[in-house]
Amino acid sequence: MVHRIEIIEDRLVVGMKTRTSVLTIHEKTKQLAQSFMPKRREVLSRIGVHVFSIQDYGEDYSPANPNSEFDKWVGVEVENHSAIPEGMQSFIIASGTYAVFSFKGSVSEFPKQRAYIFQDWLPNSGYLLDQKAHFEILSEDYSKDLQNIEEEIWIPIKS
Repeated sequence: MVHRIEIIEDRLVVGMKTRTSVLTIHEKTKQLAQSFMPKRREVLSRIGVHVFSIQDYGEDYSPANPNSEFDKWVGVEVENHSAIPEGMQSFIIASGTYAVFSFKGSVSEFPKQRAYIFQDWLPNSGYLLDQKAHFEILSEDYSKDLQNIEEEIWIPIKS
């Protein structure tokens, strides 16, 4: 699987979030996107047309517990947090090193991709998982054809 290593500065995001677990992530992400996407053009100082899907696991998250909750965000990148529309919040994707994987396929194939990253690639990469938010960069029309999606998966790593 093709990947690259990127070092980024802080990325500012404005969007909406919900609390979820791996058991409820699909339904809650759908609801979150349905709330955010029609309002995304209200966000001023937007950079580009891409959309972020962010998982902010936090220190208390336990991947072994399917009921363990984390924050799920859908948002857009901005130049600054000076004008945040009503019902939205700001988030900062922390600077650092990320492994970036390109994904093309159907939504149903996505879990297989994530399993490869965490069960095969990461243990053999020489890197450790960093305690920062994970995110995907999606095209603005991402949800129109869930059988034929393209996205970048960004995983925080450290040496």
